Amino acid sequence: MSVDLHCHTKLSNSSMGIDDLIVLAKKRGVDTIAITDHDCQAGSVRGKIIAARRGVTVIPGVELSAIDDKTGRQVHILCYHCDSPERIEEICHKNTAARKKAGQYMILKTAQRYPITAELVMKCASGSTGIFEEHIMHALIECGLTQNIHGELYDELFSPDSPDNVIVEPKFLPVSQVIEAIHGAGGIAVLAHPYKYNSVESLDYYVSLGLDGVEVWCPSNSPEQQEFLLSYAKKKKLLTIGGSDFCGMYNNGVVSIGDFATPDESLKALNDYKAAMKKKSR
Repeated sequence: MSVDLHCHTKLSNSSMGIDDLIVLAKKRGVDTIAITDHDCQAGSVRGKIIAARRGVTVIPGVELSAIDDKTGRQVHILCYHCDSPERIEEICHKNTAARKKAGQYMILKTAQRYPITAELVMKCASGSTGIFEEHIMHALIECGLTQNIHGELYDELFSPDSPDNVIVEPKFLPVSQVIEAIHGAGGIAVLAHPYKYNSVESLDYYVSLGLDGVEVWCPSNSPEQQEFLLSYAKKKKLLTIGGSDFCGMYNNGVVSIGDFATPDESLKALNDYKAAMKKKSR
């Protein structure tokens, strides 16, 4: 069994559609996936129907954006096995609106420096519920200004360390409200790619808010960091998951679905945890 619990589609920041994602999973021997689009649950719903025809299991999921109210940093919380997905739709709508607004400002700032148009970026973002950095980079590729989504130009525009960045941070809800909403909807809250946004130093705070698990195996965690997270999860009795954070041609580096997997025992622990939650709520 191969399990990838962190995959994206065209509905957020991936170049690949739901159907093609499931076909790819099947061809790569990945029989269980979670479609975790940013602040969008539609892919998970549709994917479950399509995947059933191909013998692939889709675990309901979504990646919700939040802000750490103590550090001001962006935080992403993966939500799994939500009993009442409609209860987190309001967060999805608010986050999507905030991301679109920030994206429009970033388009304007980029267009002042490079000959792209908002119309072209929107074409590159066709099918997505938001405007992401990758869509702006796609437009720059279309105009012959770079050959890569990630690289020198991406770092110039979207690295916080770049003096010439065009970053406009969306105004997301505090992480405390997001975790509370996930639990209110009967879902499981797991911290995504802890090192990507320097979230590790706030782990104790997130656990105090009710965080249920942490993403250990993913492209942005080194082997040493994985070991630390495993040890921390064991000490705090947290769930552990793995996923490729797959985004098709928008991937940062060479990575495909299933390259970072959730071990069988971790998947069992996730499912058992959900069963215990249901039993407790009766």
